[in-house]
Amino acid sequence: MVVDDHPIVRSGIVALIDAAVDLEVVGTADTGERAVDLAAALAPDIVLMDLRLPGIDGDEATARIVEALPATRVVVLTTYENDDAILRAIGAGASGYLLKAAPEAELLAGIRAVAGGEVALAPSVARVLVARATRPERRDPDPVALSPREREVLRLVAEGLSNRQIGQRLHLGESTVKTHLLHVFGKLEVSDRTHAVMRAMELGLLGPPADPPDTAGKH
Repeated sequence: MVVDDHPIVRSGIVALIDAAVDLEVVGTADTGERAVDLAAALAPDIVLMDLRLPGIDGDEATARIVEALPATRVVVLTTYENDDAILRAIGAGASGYLLKAAPEAELLAGIRAVAGGEVALAPSVARVLVARATRPERRDPDPVALSPREREVLRLVAEGLSNRQIGQRLHLGESTVKTHLLHVFGKLEVSDRTHAVMRAMELGLLGPPADPPDTAGKH
């Protein structure tokens, strides 16, 4: 489902998605209220949500949809990439944050990633999140004991990498990456990747990369 108040932009997004053989637009809305109502009627897999909307804004619409439809995942698609906008959207329950100016292939890849249970962040958005999390004044004493490897995995999640990409980067099996993430979820008391990153940012856990531990022969 596509939510955008600008008819030309909305039709362009619809055309892009409908041109993909594995994606289909089931409905469109031009206000936050209509988005909430239409999502309730259609129960789409994915909602592409603009942030600036008449009436209730995209953050509020996202929160209402996520609360009412746990199986529906919301991807913010906007022109805004400042810290506060990103944090509000993720805090509302968005599973992705993509920019309208991104290449078409990047947008489609982000949609597919979220449909597959991953988190999709535009590269510039991931950099904003990591930069905010690593500001010294935001780093408090570590109240949660994440291992160095768990921190590495979580930091790469915050950069928008999939489990497979994380495994390739760290030379780990994909199942090992999933195990590390499950440990992270348990320690942070969250149930998904998006909220793990949010919670880690709140606790100041995503500091600058440390020297890799000596794990020769051990995964």
